[in-house]
Amino acid sequence: MSVTNRQIRLAARPSGLIQPGDWEHRSVPVEEPGPGQFAGRTRVISLDPAMRPWLDDRPSYLPPVGIGEVMRAGSVIEVTASHHPDFQPGDHVVGRFGVQEYVVSDGKGAMKIDTTLASPSTYLGALGTPGMTAYFGLLDVGALKDGETVVVSGAAGAVGTMAGQIAKVRGCRVVGIAGGPEKCSLLTDELGYDAAIDYRAADVKQALRESAPNGIDVYFDNVGGSILDAALSNLAMHARVVICGAISQYNDTTSAQGPSNYTSLLIRRARMEGFVVFDYAERYPQAAQEIAGWIRAGHIKIKEHVVRGTVDDFPGALQMLFRGENVGKLVLELA
Repeated sequence: MSVTNRQIRLAARPSGLIQPGDWEHRSVPVEEPGPGQFAGRTRVISLDPAMRPWLDDRPSYLPPVGIGEVMRAGSVIEVTASHHPDFQPGDHVVGRFGVQEYVVSDGKGAMKIDTTLASPSTYLGALGTPGMTAYFGLLDVGALKDGETVVVSGAAGAVGTMAGQIAKVRGCRVVGIAGGPEKCSLLTDELGYDAAIDYRAADVKQALRESAPNGIDVYFDNVGGSILDAALSNLAMHARVVICGAISQYNDTTSAQGPSNYTSLLIRRARMEGFVVFDYAERYPQAAQEIAGWIRAGHIKIKEHVVRGTVDDFPGALQMLFRGENVGKLVLELA
């Protein structure tokens, strides 16, 4: 085992875009597990848009990452030593272990996974938080009904690719909003979306009227801002607007842009609701089993963007999310 553990820690709270100086690259001694603990080496680290608001010192569904703390992240580790009855050397375990090479854990919040059934990265994507987010956001919060019209923003991202495909499983008409012709082609040609809108090139409001002529029954919002406004202008009666994320706002140094078309909710007797997927944690196994079945049946295709490197590549890889460079779930796979 290496004598040092490379870590990425938060050095300063970003203002707007994250800068290289906001991170500290540190080497610390590798710890040995104590009683009731296990140790492991990190194999894959999840990169998520939610990481940006975790860096801000303001109230949220999780406390902010503290200055000097190891950056919070979901990851898959391989157990190297254990004094814990539930985890043995060679096991692969998923949990919120942070951006570091080596981990010591008491097992709280950790789950053993079977890498013969799916790759470690899939447990961070389709069978992880993005898949759970799409599943519960659509089916519970969005109260999706078979055959409805669904619009997904950020449709080529980790959650978006899953949300659109789950809606297709339910026989819905699905319209995706994404940036660039390549991503839009992916949505329609590979993932089965009925239509795709390139927000960089199209008048989104007009394109939504053309793609969803009878209005939007469920709008799954990962973006916020002007895209949310455009969707609100084309709601069907009794529509549901699911607020999952607002990546267009995360690096904004001014106040977040609220919806100017919110009166559409009144006119269309619609509702808009935010949610946090962790509230559904007790039902993850049920959702994972159903999603795995859809994958086996070929109804859902896994889309992953794998960056191979070291822990020190984390800051650069994270920025890919905010430049729209990833397709599907973005992960950092450690050598």
